[in-house]
Amino acid sequence: MNESISNNAIIYATLALNSEVDLQREYLESDEVPENERENEEEILADLEQAFMEFVDLYKIRCKADKQLPSIDELLTSQL
Repeated sequence: MNESISNNAIIYATLALNSEVDLQREYLESDEVPENERENEEEILADLEQAFMEFVDLYKIRCKADKQLPSIDELLTSQL
């Protein structure tokens, strides 16, 4: 799988998942979540966080192979 995904695709997926995790956390912290849906929304957050961490791990592997890529910290704090 690693060979078929481009560095750019990994970057975009990582950044998108990071944003989705933030949005889901904000939603869960709001008063908008119906109580009967809270558990499902918390499971969605857990799935998003797991996917994000898997892409972070994949990105770190790519960084070791391609020294021109920014570190994960630089990537997540940069303004694109």
